[in-house]
Amino acid sequence: MTAALHPHTAVCPGCSAGPSAVTEIAPTEARLAISLPTIHCQACISTVERGLGAVPGVRAARVNLTQKRVLVEADPDIRAAELVSVCEGLGFEAHELDLAALAATETDRAGRELLLRLAVAGFASMNVMLLSVSVWSGATDATRDMFHWISAAISFPAILYAGQPFFRSAWGAVRARRLNMDVPIVLALVLALVTSLWETSLSGEHAYFDAALTLTFFLLAGRYLDHRTRAAARSAAEELAALEVPRAWRLDAQGQEAEVPVADLCVGDLIRVRPGGRMPVDGEIVTGRSELDRSLLTGETLPVLAEPGDQVSAGEVNLTGPLTLRASAVGRETSLHRMADLVAIAESGRSRYTSLADSAAKLYAPGVHILSALAFAGWYLFTFDARVALNIAAAVLIITCPCALGLAVPAVTTAASGRLFRAGLLVKHATALERLAEVDTVVFDKTGTLTAGTPEVVNVGDLTPAQQAIALALAEGSAHPLSRSLTRAIRATGVAPAALGELREIPGYGTEASMDGRRLRLGRAAWAGGDGDLAETATWLDCGEGAAVAIRFADALRPGAEQAIRDLRGAGKTVLLISGDTPAAVADLAARLQITQWVAEALPEQKADRVAALTLAGHKVLMVGDGLNDTAALAGAHVSISPASALDAARVASDIVLLGQDLSPIADACRVAERATRRIRENFRIATVYNIVAVPLAVAGLATPLIAALAMSASSITVSLNALRLR
Repeated sequence: MTAALHPHTAVCPGCSAGPSAVTEIAPTEARLAISLPTIHCQACISTVERGLGAVPGVRAARVNLTQKRVLVEADPDIRAAELVSVCEGLGFEAHELDLAALAATETDRAGRELLLRLAVAGFASMNVMLLSVSVWSGATDATRDMFHWISAAISFPAILYAGQPFFRSAWGAVRARRLNMDVPIVLALVLALVTSLWETSLSGEHAYFDAALTLTFFLLAGRYLDHRTRAAARSAAEELAALEVPRAWRLDAQGQEAEVPVADLCVGDLIRVRPGGRMPVDGEIVTGRSELDRSLLTGETLPVLAEPGDQVSAGEVNLTGPLTLRASAVGRETSLHRMADLVAIAESGRSRYTSLADSAAKLYAPGVHILSALAFAGWYLFTFDARVALNIAAAVLIITCPCALGLAVPAVTTAASGRLFRAGLLVKHATALERLAEVDTVVFDKTGTLTAGTPEVVNVGDLTPAQQAIALALAEGSAHPLSRSLTRAIRATGVAPAALGELREIPGYGTEASMDGRRLRLGRAAWAGGDGDLAETATWLDCGEGAAVAIRFADALRPGAEQAIRDLRGAGKTVLLISGDTPAAVADLAARLQITQWVAEALPEQKADRVAALTLAGHKVLMVGDGLNDTAALAGAHVSISPASALDAARVASDIVLLGQDLSPIADACRVAERATRRIRENFRIATVYNIVAVPLAVAGLATPLIAALAMSASSITVSLNALRLR
């Protein structure tokens, strides 16, 4: 897709994609961002960077393979549409992006801060542990006290810095008059430090600075693993906003064109959309005839004819001829923006899912506080010694500290995610595996998901060499997807194009030329003299001699599609097919894959409504799709998967990304998710049994805070080892 946009404005680095921004930073430079959903390796990176670097006016081009984008620094007269055309000429699907709409998700400061705090806690813990070994080895009196004071000097600033995520979370919960997992964690840390400082000031034998630091380290490790899983999930609504056209060509009363921000457009304005440009608004075609690529909204790759009086939607691409349209909906009222709102609503609904860890926290946190308070009160009333009561209360808090619970989910999720990554699936969302384990219904999109999404010629061998040469010459004169596919197929046979005269493209119909006094045509059936009742996708070749010849196309199945459907049904799951394609095409594919339930000609809202209806009926739905038309359904499903080649917005809305072409790992992902959920529950049981055994010892005064910390560490290691069984 391309977008005829103006590049003269940009914003600061890190916030801008160039032409879509509105704040000028420098008159001598533009920063442009292009989405490249189909790049996948180092060779792709080199090809794109070299190709864009060769464009006059381009100063630098840097590809980010993880985000599947290229950031270009160029002269201000370089248009994004030119760069998109270059990328498509190199064989890559390309879309312009407005990075100003994605600025909030560009950096991961929280992840870097957690990693730094984890490193500080680990380094401080190792140093204090060395000092503790000396005390355990027999250091006494002044030497022991000196080592304790040094440990205190290391521990206090280290914990104050490293433990800030827990302190902030606990304080927020207390201010809101509620409890969460971080409240007992903070109490355990504070009591361990206060008790240790008290013991040190009284020249006591034991201090527990090493226990507090070790506890902080383990908790931060679990928190960082959890964050790494969550960090991959970004807002699909923001990605959709980045796809909106930022500028448009408006016609004044005299018919003169002026480029204006889309925000300045009003209902009733006349807007010119050149070939290759995206529709900036919803509207009605006033003049012009062309073909539209509606794949952004419907998911189907075959263009449709557009004539005066036809309705168009924002986001559709004008392929062949200039169009003038009258705006009927602008800004937030366009179909594209309404879809972004729909996605945002669906995402917020899915975020209310209660994970196993959250469910455990509701019961665990208040129980820990009550138990520790009772231990302190009981021992104080029994001994009237606040020092003894405080030590036992600290031991109870440390031994019951939810470190094992904090690691139970992230450890399993990380192990399962690693296994699925090796199988070709990238798990993005923290609770995706838990939700995937509950799935009983799987909904597939058709084009680009179960099929490759690109039409391929199936009967090029039926053409004579002369017909192939003429067809190649005509096809090279058009950017139509069928013409491109035909060009690739005939070029592969080694045939050279015929020498034609007066070659021209007729928007909405096809290409025609002349040779030896004959009129030659390649295009629609009615125009080229073909049979319009042919059920298959076809273009027709009229060589001016005899009947027109049908050149047929088919969309091949993705590798592993049949295996995935068979395995999912074998696992007892219901499989549905919902597509925006025609009933005949959907029925044919459903029959090939033995899918009995299917829906054709489904609009994006209808897909989302169907998923919502299944959810209301009590089903847990897995949605697998790749297009913008699938994005709302992906966001609204219980869990979702999209291919890596999917549109950015669809890929971001999904919980899991399929990295390769093979669909067969989807069924394996369901099995791994079920095993992972069992492991999480096992870890909760391990933590529960540990508490049943350890808590009475702590309450009875048989476990010092140090022993409690060692027991807590042992439970954390146990749940981590149990999680590794998934690998």
